[in-house]
Amino acid sequence: MSSTDINEYMPEKLAKAISNPLFPALDSLLRAGRHISSEDLDNHALLCDFEPELAAFYQRYNTELVKAAEGFFYLRPRSTSLINRSVLSELDMLVGKVLCFLYLSPERLAHEGIFTNQELYDELLALTDEKKLMRLVTHRATGSDLDKEKLFEKVRTSLRRLRRLGMVINVGETGKFCISEAVFRFGADVRVGDDMRDAQLRLIRDGEAVVHDAEPNQGNLLADSEQAQQDELQDEEQKESDA
Repeated sequence: MSSTDINEYMPEKLAKAISNPLFPALDSLLRAGRHISSEDLDNHALLCDFEPELAAFYQRYNTELVKAAEGFFYLRPRSTSLINRSVLSELDMLVGKVLCFLYLSPERLAHEGIFTNQELYDELLALTDEKKLMRLVTHRATGSDLDKEKLFEKVRTSLRRLRRLGMVINVGETGKFCISEAVFRFGADVRVGDDMRDAQLRLIRDGEAVVHDAEPNQGNLLADSEQAQQDELQDEEQKESDA
């Protein structure tokens, strides 16, 4: 088949994009809900170079390739999408909001952009109502040390999910990470004259929804439901091994 025949079915630039050795892995990441930020240099460059062509490619699946104002890319399936969808849990969403708050905070510069699981957990407790947090673990939670330990493990599970979505990046030893600009998926709409960090704090304390571009009844943020179930199973196995 000649190049002329190929171009009747596929634009030349799209053919170059999907024939790129990086594309199969990148496509798989996007379909699993991954957000591709500037830290992922090669994949981000590929999306920037072929954004119009790949946007048209994913449109065939009833899915939108979105480039956020902060520069990261992600897929937003519509209600009729041929790409699987699922949603994050309430705790996942709350952790994402707090990560966005930390991204905007002076502490990020003071820590050279690196945080620990414990620092995130402490910030979560400081910014939100502890009773509400405990109810995310179990409705029977009393705030005991055991309940707090369960909550800490749930927060770690949320971090693992958000890491797969490109929101956080592990740094060196276990329990340390830096935050990607992709956390602005959890960011507040800032009104003229508002301080963005103050707006994000209100978002956390008021428990407002965050992803304003989601379709009705779609939920808030895409995730891999099968992997989420595996995370829960790993948590249970970890508890049994620690017992």
